[in-house]
Amino acid sequence: FSYLHTNCLELSIYLGCDKFPHESELQQEWENNKESLLTFMEQVHRGIKGLVTDQQGEPIANATIVVGGINHNVKTGR
Repeated sequence: FSYLHTNCLELSIYLGCDKFPHESELQQEWENNKESLLTFMEQVHRGIKGLVTDQQGEPIANATIVVGGINHNVKTGR
């Protein structure tokens, strides 16, 4: 819903069926998943990013960003 209607991508990642592992298990869970989590977080640097401005360098509010081949337009902030 957030991605389609507000351009905000939110993720919930579950590593197993136990939502509240015991404190004694947390260190091992971190070690088991640290590298994959860090690699996943590095992906934020992929894609298109920047500012949409007019010829005077002023930001353009509610400009529509269209990327060919992706059926999801995005609007700039205010």
